[in-house]
Amino acid sequence: MSRAKSTLEQWRIVQAVVDFGGYAQAAEQLNKSQSSLNHAVAKLQHQLGINLLEVKGRKAYLTEQGEVLLRRSRHLTQSVDELEQLATNLGQGWEPNLTIAREIIYPIDTLVEALNAFLPQSRGTRVTILDSVITGTQELIQNNQVDIAICATSPKGHISEPLCEAVFELVCHPEHPLARLDYIDDDKQLAQHLQIVIKDTGLKSNNDIGWLKAEQRWTVSNFHEAKTILLRNIGFCWMPSFVVEQELATRQLTRLHLRGSTQRKVILNLVIPNRDQQGPASKLLENLILQQHKLPMNPH
Repeated sequence: MSRAKSTLEQWRIVQAVVDFGGYAQAAEQLNKSQSSLNHAVAKLQHQLGINLLEVKGRKAYLTEQGEVLLRRSRHLTQSVDELEQLATNLGQGWEPNLTIAREIIYPIDTLVEALNAFLPQSRGTRVTILDSVITGTQELIQNNQVDIAICATSPKGHISEPLCEAVFELVCHPEHPLARLDYIDDDKQLAQHLQIVIKDTGLKSNNDIGWLKAEQRWTVSNFHEAKTILLRNIGFCWMPSFVVEQELATRQLTRLHLRGSTQRKVILNLVIPNRDQQGPASKLLENLILQQHKLPMNPH
């Protein structure tokens, strides 16, 4: 059996140099000296008999051959990472940490109820909740950065369990000019006013939550910030019903009636990004979330 010419560590270094934009940046991120990274890449190129990187100025660029090999190397390092993580999970038997991605249109109260039921059985498992929006949630799933995700649209290749429906209301302050209209007939009437939208948390997307044709727009991070702005009689926004329920009841905010679209509805889904590596704590919490929606538990 022939021995491999390269090591996983060498490929991880090449990946870091490319991902972080150069040897100096990669050295800082990996907590290694720049000279050690230069040596590792030079040795790898010598062993393979091919140039993977070329330096222009202070930045390292992939050669055509390097781009092909780097793409394949990512599959290898990811597989090893997953294998090592699986061994850790099997050895521990119970996960010390769980991370949940929550699309911010999913009611936090419902998730807290599931977590409260989980707490007595959690064996000290630490839980992190990441609030996310649109492609931000999808990226967390695709990159296996979370154990459980609740999202509006699951990425391709991932099985999802529908949990509930999120209902959006078009709202503004009762003294806003739009509130004087019995019905809003077309987009032009909305486009004349400031709209509040929610920023997508994805790193590679500029999508935001809401109708996006208004000439004037303020973008914020979450619906609580949007509500604070609306309560100051600034702008209009599509808001989840559970976020503005009290303000609508007390008439601090009012519904706008858009002809043909008085409400918007989105299905929220439960996704387990990597079932092969799902541990017992994640399985328990998954079933407790399903119970909150009176859905059958998954057999494990």
